[in-house]
Amino acid sequence: MITQKSSTQDQVTQNQINSAAWAACDTFRGVVDATQYKDYILVMLFVKYISDIWTEHAEQYKKQFENNPDRVDALLKRERFPLHQTATFNHLYENRNAANIGELINIALAAIEDDNRAKLDGVFRNIDFNSEANLGQPKDRNRRLKNLLEDFARPALDLRPSRVSDDIIGETYIYLISRFASDAGKKAGEFYTPRSVSELLARLASPCEGDSIYDPSCGSGSLLIQTAGQVGSNNYELYGQEVNGSTWALARMNMFMHANDSAHIEWGDTLNDPKLLQGDQLRQFQVVVANPPFSLDKWGAEVAESDRFGRFWRGVPPKSKGDYAFISHMIESARRRTGRVAVIVPHGVLFRAGSEGRIRKSLIEENLLDTVVGLPANLFTTTGIPVAILIFDRSREKGGANEGRDDVLFIDASRDFTPAKAQSLLDENHIERIVVTYRGRSQAERYSRLVPRAEISENDYNLNIPRYIDTFEAEAEIDVAAVQREIDQIEAELVEVRARMAGHLKELGLDD
Repeated sequence: MITQKSSTQDQVTQNQINSAAWAACDTFRGVVDATQYKDYILVMLFVKYISDIWTEHAEQYKKQFENNPDRVDALLKRERFPLHQTATFNHLYENRNAANIGELINIALAAIEDDNRAKLDGVFRNIDFNSEANLGQPKDRNRRLKNLLEDFARPALDLRPSRVSDDIIGETYIYLISRFASDAGKKAGEFYTPRSVSELLARLASPCEGDSIYDPSCGSGSLLIQTAGQVGSNNYELYGQEVNGSTWALARMNMFMHANDSAHIEWGDTLNDPKLLQGDQLRQFQVVVANPPFSLDKWGAEVAESDRFGRFWRGVPPKSKGDYAFISHMIESARRRTGRVAVIVPHGVLFRAGSEGRIRKSLIEENLLDTVVGLPANLFTTTGIPVAILIFDRSREKGGANEGRDDVLFIDASRDFTPAKAQSLLDENHIERIVVTYRGRSQAERYSRLVPRAEISENDYNLNIPRYIDTFEAEAEIDVAAVQREIDQIEAELVEVRARMAGHLKELGLDD
């Protein structure tokens, strides 16, 4: 494949492409709900991306082999995403005034899938550019789609590889997803984890070269990509599963935009129909990360006892709260004696009784729980509640490298955040403090503490952080003499002010 680069002056910056891509959303903003128009924008960005790659390479091949069209055709068929000319963005743009432009876009997407069946099968099945329900009646729909095509045809969104790197395009994709999450409000939890939280979870998961990384509720795939970025090379494998079809499609495109073409992203309900198997057993992974839906109702408790993979042998979580169902699945998907699990949970997971209490007790008695990190409230657009990160380490079980470790690290980072208009933010220094404390298993007054498992047992396996870290800060002693001096000074100033006031009133003849 040709990878020629043009001069630096032709290169586009991250901010330029981000701004141009976000401006393209004006076509739909205020007319179509953010949870819907994100799909149209991101699909069009993906089509523009693969079209520009194909078009530039086609031009270069034709120039290089101008007298050998068969050679050109053979090379184009071996492209990363082979296309027919009628399925390219340029063809759609040339036909932007067509009365059936929505239908033409759908036809192009079907052709792209057909020519890239191994990679893109089903990716566009949940998007309809000819939808009256989403895009309006024909006249309005055609106008919006014409505007969309013209927006993506702007020079700032020229995505040829000689002009834009995969890193920039991937970052733009995540940038758009984060902006859509902000617009979508509470619905954003279906497809996005705030970037700072993803970065923290990824760094705590500590993936290494050669690791397999798995997210059982991967959303649009950003957490997987963030975790892979911690490896420091391309020597890793990515796996994920997502229950929402349109979000699964976003995750697939996200992987391609970040050059993770070999990622295995499956569509389906992880708790009731896990797709990532090895034979008739769950596939095992070295690193398992997730931000699963909090306290998921109707998750499948009624069939959990007969689960053919035996994931819920410690107990079946309540039918109205699926938190421990995801935790159980993640632990059973981690490699025995080496695997690590890092998961974001609501605080209730730390102390709720009943079946959840029994599962929590079992996990602690098995010596799997390694670390509990308490985070600030209001980190998510979906909820204002404080959350925690639990880290389970299968190297602590018998035969593992850390089987002698018999304590749990508690970190209370709930007060470390930067207030913002819509939500609390974790800055780099907040993240760094947590990661350094975790890796060093260090203790700091009112921040972190290593707690023996015996103490947790004495607390009936309750993991509520204030039980183990005293965050109380005594008020400073009051200097009574200093306070009295301040009072005396204020009273003296008051006498002086009253005297001046009386003088002014006398001058005005108002002293009676």
